[in-house]
Amino acid sequence: MKLVFTEEARRDLIRIGDWIAQDSPTRALSFVGELQAHCLTLVDQPSAHRLVPRWEARGVRRAVHGRYLIFYRVEAEALVVLHVLSGAMDYEAILFPGG
Repeated sequence: MKLVFTEEARRDLIRIGDWIAQDSPTRALSFVGELQAHCLTLVDQPSAHRLVPRWEARGVRRAVHGRYLIFYRVEAEALVVLHVLSGAMDYEAILFPGG
């Protein structure tokens, strides 16, 4: 199974890095690397994390890395990272606009 990042997830990682870089550019690089490494570990056990409540039918799962949430879906040939968001954000409005 391969790991795929959506464009939205790539933009999320850039925003996270930019935010952290305001205080520490070195930490920004290492933390974004940690997030990417965590995503890579999901490929080994893609069903290890729970489905997002109320959105189980869409197959979206959530893994936690510190204060950040990694949202992904398992497809036939790939684990697709949909978004990487701060846990403080209203993720439902971002993931499922229009409900």
